[in-house]
Amino acid sequence: MSSNSASAVLAGAPGDCCFKGVKHSGEPAGKAVDIAGVSTYIAEPKSGQTKGIILFFADVYGPFYLNNQLLQDYFAESGFLVLGIDYFFGDAIYKHTEAGFDRSAWIQNARTRAAEETPKWVQAVRQQYGTDKKYTAVGYCFGGPHALGIAGTDQVVAAAFAHPAFLDEDDFRKLTKPLLILAAETDHTFPPESRRRAVDILQEVNATYHVRLFSGVSHGFASRGDPNVENSRWAKEEAAASVVGFFSRFIAA
Repeated sequence: MSSNSASAVLAGAPGDCCFKGVKHSGEPAGKAVDIAGVSTYIAEPKSGQTKGIILFFADVYGPFYLNNQLLQDYFAESGFLVLGIDYFFGDAIYKHTEAGFDRSAWIQNARTRAAEETPKWVQAVRQQYGTDKKYTAVGYCFGGPHALGIAGTDQVVAAAFAHPAFLDEDDFRKLTKPLLILAAETDHTFPPESRRRAVDILQEVNATYHVRLFSGVSHGFASRGDPNVENSRWAKEEAAASVVGFFSRFIAA
């Protein structure tokens, strides 16, 4: 995140919509590994052939929540090695059901720790899996700024985010790698006027970008949409397929 106080906020703090959704069903295929002292979900292609690596930055439910495990598994089925950092350190939001839980304090603590640990984790991943590999990054809500931030470096060849939180104008100005934006028609965290301003900035900096806007869905659709509602299921699946297609372009380049 930029420290420039004059940079207008485009994606705000997580609201109620960020803490709601439908839990999906299925059996995760990945496993937990330790990277730089951080528990990490790893999903590997069954073929053993990896065309690229995806750094997965989860929403407030974390990479070990079933929905996010299945999403990472899907990317792996599409030929990517996927690594999801647990920057909540076992303390994801869904584990808090107690009365009087201070959600704002949890968010602030989580942001602080994630900002401290994620760069070290990325460095360790690159050392372990090779700096010559082609890396990409995708972020959902809380993970959006991590994906966009790394897309301003040479550590990835492309990035994507869905319904992000905590972004300002300067975050988009610093972009140097191709970006895919997956947006919901209804999103109080990243509303239409912010999305349009983000696109204006991307045009100003001559970025390579693509925007997919999904009607009839709201914030969280790409990871927590209701699979029993046809439009929600299609949007969720199409968003994931869009990530695969977008990343494949730049992995192959």
